[in-house]
Amino acid sequence: MAASSYGLRFDTGRTCLDLLTTAGRGPGPGPADLLGSAAGLARWLVGAGLVPRGDPPLAVDDRWLERFTALRALLHRMVHAALDGRTDPADVERLNVLCLPPTPVPRLVLGPHGEPVRRLAAPAGCGGLLSAVARDAADLLTDPATVARLRQCEGEGCDLVYVDTSRGHRRRWCSGAACGNRERVARHRRRALGPA
Repeated sequence: MAASSYGLRFDTGRTCLDLLTTAGRGPGPGPADLLGSAAGLARWLVGAGLVPRGDPPLAVDDRWLERFTALRALLHRMVHAALDGRTDPADVERLNVLCLPPTPVPRLVLGPHGEPVRRLAAPAGCGGLLSAVARDAADLLTDPATVARLRQCEGEGCDLVYVDTSRGHRRRWCSGAACGNRERVARHRRRALGPA
């Protein structure tokens, strides 16, 4: 599920990469940090599918926000290092520690009309949710085929990373609606203005 170019985004192909999109590093006048508050983090956790919609509200506080912001910074370093073919042993150890807590356990319940609905067996805690994102990153970074499909957006000033699942693996932008559209508009202007 994707969101607007300046809202929460879930279009990178991985939950851990979706967390990176919240840093607001993309081009344009968007917010500097899309988490920004405990409520913003709670919205991201639900939007990312880590906590099902309809579960009891999360007890997210500023400490949760600090811990997820620190994980985001760690993942940014690790993913960009992977793009360069590098690995920092200290960052690997930090990620491994975050992977240790058990992740939230999903369960199936029947909704009001008898439809299957996903819920969590117990309220989600910060450590378990951090672990779910960290484990996704560990899975990503240890899969050579997926690492080979990691791309950094070619949009001017955008350093977002995504998994290129396009046919022919030729995707150039984190979002065709955001960076891709800006590039098309700029190309059209250059053609319209002609040579300088």
